Amino acid sequence: FFETVTDVPVAGDGELRLAIISARTADNPALLDACVDNGCRAIYLEKPGATTVKDLEAMRDKASAANCAVYMGFNKNVSSYLTKTRHFVQNQSGDAKYDVTFVHNNNYKNTVEELSECFERNSEGMLKNMAIHELAICVTYYGVAVETIASVVADKEYSSLQTLGGFTDFDRLKFKIVTKDGVEINVAADRCGGDDSVGIVTDAQTGAELARYSMPDEETVANIPTLQSKYGDAMPYFFTQDPDYLKLKNLVVQNFVHGQPATGVADINVAIETLKVAEYLTPILQEQLK
Repeated sequence: FFETVTDVPVAGDGELRLAIISARTADNPALLDACVDNGCRAIYLEKPGATTVKDLEAMRDKASAANCAVYMGFNKNVSSYLTKTRHFVQNQSGDAKYDVTFVHNNNYKNTVEELSECFERNSEGMLKNMAIHELAICVTYYGVAVETIASVVADKEYSSLQTLGGFTDFDRLKFKIVTKDGVEINVAADRCGGDDSVGIVTDAQTGAELARYSMPDEETVANIPTLQSKYGDAMPYFFTQDPDYLKLKNLVVQNFVHGQPATGVADINVAIETLKVAEYLTPILQEQLK
């Protein structure tokens, strides 16, 4: 092992080198610069990639100038629960209208102590941290961008905005985005809601639930004991998200090495737009919930 990226020998002519950057978000710009200078032709960058849009744009420009592809680690973009949710709606016939909601749950205890620690550790805020996954889905599949948003409305009954330990953030949040093209999509996030992510389809007129798909799915849950016996000291979410990360990284490698389609994989441009949306929505939703 080398101590720093700059210690690694520069890639030789014709060598395909891919770097994986999974570090503190604030360290990512310098690490990406070093990987590009080292001759990497592709980089897998964990979300959200950087703390600001400006940093992400500079990283994109650096990589683009060196003809280096940057793939983002938005694993939910290729998750089976997302695919099943979207396919359910696409396969319906007739003129019925459907509401789609993507829910993201964390399993913090609903106490001042735990939520205060959560707010401090994730000081960038829920939309730039926890719910960044769901916003990436909106950007990738539903045409959401700052310029395309016609309206956003918070569900005040569901949502909760608190100030704890000097940090103001949402501990629960649900909102509907409507685009200028008439696309409607709902996002919900709950810091104390459990340890899963869910895609829910309801009848827009009656509110009746028509379909629900979860991550992890039954097959993944059944395989967790096997993974725990092999990697017992890993964080719990590694076990529940293992299939999605494996699929995502296989898509990245197959695209980079063999030119095969990387369907659903977000690139750094998606990450930039997603972060823009998060920064745009945060003050609007905070104001609605005051």
